Amino acid sequence: MSFKGSVYSFKKNWMRWVRRKRHGVGLAAWVGILFGMDLRWEGETARFPAHWITTSRCVMTEGRARRLAQRTTPKKSRVFEMSALVQSKAGIYFSVFSRSSVVEKMPSMSVKRHIPVVLSIAGSDNSGGAGIQADLKTFTTLKVYGTTALTCVVAEHPGKVKSISPVPVQAVREQVELVFEAFPVAAVKTGMLYSAEIIEVVARCLKSRKARRPFALVVDPVMVATSGALLLQEDALEVLQKKLLPLADVVTPNLDEAAVLLGHPLTTLAEAQEAAVFAQQIWRVPFLIKGGHLQLKQATDFLFDGNTMHSFQAATVPGVKTHGTGCTYAAAIAAELARGRNLSQAVASAKRFITQAIRQHFRLGKYQPLNHLVRP
Repeated sequence: MSFKGSVYSFKKNWMRWVRRKRHGVGLAAWVGILFGMDLRWEGETARFPAHWITTSRCVMTEGRARRLAQRTTPKKSRVFEMSALVQSKAGIYFSVFSRSSVVEKMPSMSVKRHIPVVLSIAGSDNSGGAGIQADLKTFTTLKVYGTTALTCVVAEHPGKVKSISPVPVQAVREQVELVFEAFPVAAVKTGMLYSAEIIEVVARCLKSRKARRPFALVVDPVMVATSGALLLQEDALEVLQKKLLPLADVVTPNLDEAAVLLGHPLTTLAEAQEAAVFAQQIWRVPFLIKGGHLQLKQATDFLFDGNTMHSFQAATVPGVKTHGTGCTYAAAIAAELARGRNLSQAVASAKRFITQAIRQHFRLGKYQPLNHLVRP
């Protein structure tokens, strides 16, 4: 068969194959014409029959390849887009992408993609259910770029905390500064800060950076683990209240943490709602008081922004005991703020996310960790 005939044969069979696959969604495949043809389609590999291509070296101009792709695309469909055609000694590689997929032509021709950057300043959780690990999972699921500044290395699992090893203050400061130096941070979430010294340096860094380039700050005042272990030193509370809370765009305490901040217990939904107003008046920043610890049929949270009281409800999932819900909730709020939502929208979206993460929890051994892979 002549070279022209082999190209025609390739085109004919390729068109047949594409028509059979025209309903495919989210394509991000690359095709290599090399000693036959290998096709990688969404992680699955298929091999074209050898007789389809009679030469291991099929040369085609990029313009011709694009016209071929357009002809093989069904009318009223925008599934395929030819993104690159490269001739090499071994053969030719060209890529076919959906318009919704990441298009990467070649290393030197890559299309830049911009997504919001979020920084989590928190402690670790080696069991993966809380802390920075939970934050990163949440950021990835909600399609933002997660960065971190580690404050403490915590040896724990959902049932207990074995040890807490604070990171040197200088190392915490350098982590924060380097993230801001490298990336356009759109939101910051703080979690376990543990000591007065760490809170002091974090507050100083964030205040300085906010003055240069505004970003959303979500403060989760982590104090006590689900297992009951103290995650904030006693002398750190005053520094948290004076230095960090006034910088926040929203503070997200649960009932126990709000009780510590305000100095009196909160045992009813009415008290939680009043606490949101009282706390906002003290620190002049929005407060989200989470009422899930009341163990009612509805988990109700109250957000007061200084003007309007918002409430967010979701059915309580019975029989589930997990940890990391506060970390995940606050991380989801930060992610949504980074994506451009206003505060009430961000909280509403994050509430739906954490509710599904609890409802679709995993069962691993005797524990029930959150499912951070749920569809938001």
